[in-house]
Amino acid sequence: MLIVNVKENESIDKALKRYKKKFEKTGVLRELRSRTEYVKRSVRRREQVIKAAYRQTLFATENY
Repeated sequence: MLIVNVKENESIDKALKRYKKKFEKTGVLRELRSRTEYVKRSVRRREQVIKAAYRQTLFATENY
């Protein structure tokens, strides 16, 4: 359970923004969306490899 303490003289909007940020960091919504349909293990692994290769190309060009 997420708890956000509202400080004295703090607006509700700021507290709500902090709550939303905490909620997003937990990854609950992302996991829920990923569970809506089954993805084979091999497909999941292939996506990870493709993302990793893409990141490597970004970092390789960034160093030059």
